[in-house]
Amino acid sequence: PMYGASESVVGDLLHAGGLRNRCFLATKVWTTGERRGIEQMEASLAKLRAGRLDLMQVHNLVDWRTQLRTLRSWKEAGRIRYLGITHYQQSAIEDVAAIVKAESLDFVQLNLSLDEPGVRPDFLRLCADRGVAFIANRPLGGGGVFARVRGTPLPPWAGEDDISSWAQFCLKWVLAHPEVTCAIPGTGNPRHLADNLGAARGRLPDPAGRTRMERHWRSL
Repeated sequence: PMYGASESVVGDLLHAGGLRNRCFLATKVWTTGERRGIEQMEASLAKLRAGRLDLMQVHNLVDWRTQLRTLRSWKEAGRIRYLGITHYQQSAIEDVAAIVKAESLDFVQLNLSLDEPGVRPDFLRLCADRGVAFIANRPLGGGGVFARVRGTPLPPWAGEDDISSWAQFCLKWVLAHPEVTCAIPGTGNPRHLADNLGAARGRLPDPAGRTRMERHWRSL
């Protein structure tokens, strides 16, 4: 609901293309109070033209206890498949970790990128141990990674992991973490979208390869 007309646009496109059953449909609730939370989620369902969502997340932990109660009842009723929480600031990781330990969650979304590597390995292990899927938010550092590498060629060994662009370099570093379920780069450019999708193909770096990528990134 905080992204303008995005939900309506997605709903219209999925409806026009008959694509709903091929997509994992997720959105967020971002308000306080039970009644307002329900109203906001009902509005999201209407805009997305969906009677059921795959994932609903409490955005930025806003009134998370209240909203999680509603999400649990919606999950039991079959209106959503999964529930989760999100945050976009690394400073919130301790709060998020405490909730992961105390609550039954399906998904967590936090920043993870070569430019923002603040999600510690112990947090990723916590999610894996608890059976919580991890969504890597801002895997391209909000686009900031490109300012760092503009005009700089890829290292010659990048092709060993089927990497042909800096976007794929950054995304494959994220996706290669075994605890990461998916990465969600944002773009309004179809050419960039196609390039990003290249990171989902071919080989992924092993742990030694990720370390080599990190060393190279710090040297830039």
